[in-house]
Amino acid sequence: MYYIKFIMKINLIKFVELLYYLSLIILLILYLFPGSLIGYILFGDLEKQPNLVKSSIGTSINHFFYFIYLALLATFYNLKKNKFINSFYFLFLISILLEISHFIIPKRAFEINDLLANAAGVLIIFLFRKIAK
Repeated sequence: MYYIKFIMKINLIKFVELLYYLSLIILLILYLFPGSLIGYILFGDLEKQPNLVKSSIGTSINHFFYFIYLALLATFYNLKKNKFINSFYFLFLISILLEISHFIIPKRAFEINDLLANAAGVLIIFLFRKIAK
């Protein structure tokens, strides 16, 4: 019975790891694509940003939730490992660099609210993890 639980735990960790890296790839594609890929898929317009969650801060809330999701995956995967790519420092750095990259990517615009939402999503999970320890 212990062996089955051990195998299931390993499979769950592998699944979370795969989901984390896949989510990072999706993030890179969405951020570095010239225009809104989701807007193009949903509306046929590269310049239209979808408002997936209605909020007074606009589409920045989408950034906030996605970085919370990534930070949670990193937390679950990184419980016993301390690799940089799975760390909060990496996610915080990538959240800043990807938003700054919008200065040079066509049909994309740097927005301070998006930058703050990205960083806040990572920092909230980081603080919850610190409090939980």
